[in-house]
Amino acid sequence: MPADETSSPGAPTHAAYDAVIVGGGHNGLVAAAYLARAGQSVLVLERLGGTGGAAVSTRPFHGIDARLSRYSYLVSLLPQKIVRELGLDFAVRKRTVSSYTPALRGGRPTGLLVGGDGTRDSFAALTGNGREYEAWERFHRMTGRVAERVFPTLTEPLPAREELRARVADAHAWSMLFEEPIGVAVEENFADDLVRGVVLTDALIGTFADAHDPSLLQNRCFLYHVIGNSTGDWDVPVGGMGALTDALADAARAAGAEIRVLHEATRIETDGTRAEVTVRSPGGEHTVGARRVLVNASPQALAALLGEEPPAPAEGAQLKVNMLLTRLPRLRDRSVDPHQAFAGTFHVAEGYEQLATAYREAAAGHLPGAPPSEIYCHSLTDPSILGPGLAARGYQTLTLFGLHTPARLFTADNEAARTALLDATLAELDAHLEEPIADCLALDAEGRPCIEAKTPLDLERDLMLPGGHIFHRDLSFPYATEETGRWGVETAHANVLLCGAGAVRGGGVSGVPGHNAAMAALGR
Repeated sequence: MPADETSSPGAPTHAAYDAVIVGGGHNGLVAAAYLARAGQSVLVLERLGGTGGAAVSTRPFHGIDARLSRYSYLVSLLPQKIVRELGLDFAVRKRTVSSYTPALRGGRPTGLLVGGDGTRDSFAALTGNGREYEAWERFHRMTGRVAERVFPTLTEPLPAREELRARVADAHAWSMLFEEPIGVAVEENFADDLVRGVVLTDALIGTFADAHDPSLLQNRCFLYHVIGNSTGDWDVPVGGMGALTDALADAARAAGAEIRVLHEATRIETDGTRAEVTVRSPGGEHTVGARRVLVNASPQALAALLGEEPPAPAEGAQLKVNMLLTRLPRLRDRSVDPHQAFAGTFHVAEGYEQLATAYREAAAGHLPGAPPSEIYCHSLTDPSILGPGLAARGYQTLTLFGLHTPARLFTADNEAARTALLDATLAELDAHLEEPIADCLALDAEGRPCIEAKTPLDLERDLMLPGGHIFHRDLSFPYATEETGRWGVETAHANVLLCGAGAVRGGGVSGVPGHNAAMAALGR
């Protein structure tokens, strides 16, 4: 059931709790469920009218019965350990195709289809030989071995760097993924520009970096995209992303946690042993006591709550577009059925050199001339997100995630930049279609096209994501450093923990920071 129908805006029932959790996103709900199941009194404070944060399902188009994963949209990093231990009524469904990438070769429309029995033949048809396919298989066997060894550590105390290196037990893989820019590995292993681009995209989702960035920011992003559940698979949440957060809210309440929506934490005072949280709610401003506070918000929000110096500004770099279609568009590449091409990740303008060009243009302060993007049709895998009437008539959802569009490009005029970027992005998609995507858009109850676009500034406004950054800040390698604590959630205050995406091993819909903050709070 929708979280906003089962959470109360009324005043908390107690003056003090063992744990107060600031923010009712999925990580806060994971922490609440674990702590309440351990017998602690738990209060969750959520400023919005419902729980879920970015992991929600909504009906964005007026009068249309289509429940979309409006912000976050695929699941990979959520450990089955959390689903099992919390007894969640939640499932994911695997996509039948990994990806399809359209291309023009010699003026002829073609493409690369990955997944299923035809993968080898698709590589051969695109590249003219079997070498790229063999390289693809070798490379992903390597990342698969790394995933099997690294993913289980995410819900354990942080390993030291050398301990994690020993667990990987592959010096060449460690060098490629942890020590040298991922662009080196891409160029050494693959020759075809399109294949290189498909591999590189995992290093760029929500991350603004070049393939050879010396910071290795792109490597950190790549690692998190290939280790999920020890396979790297990205699956569709059945019922939409809100099904997960509804299940988490149910689990937290069933264990005894209180959830109060329309309750915004505005201040945290702590002496390291006891804390007091100031709360603004429909009933006015009041305080609530806590033995410890878990903050399911960004590091910037944490600093503001504590009255401390904020960390360096974060900057998101993506365009998020939701669409509802009356039908899937026909493709210029007649060798693939649209229902197959859109069943996985549909890559647009993501050749290796195209990605490099888009990065250079954005870094110079310009919207990319050929904006790269990835498209997903969730309703092909999970038609339950569509009302029966829409599904029967062949309607489909599309989610588009655009790359290399940092927030700085929108600060002068967000609306104008959003419109220009959306037009350019859809034009890149149209180049591979036999009909414009606009001709396939459904209309809402007032006759408006069913399409919405969100820039980083829109995400900052809607969800308080700092700079619109979907990971709250740059991702970290999943090992301990001098700045991290035992679990990667600790702060300068012994009884204040960070359980949001900005924690070490945060980012994505994982529940990992929530689990780890709960373990830290329980002294595990």
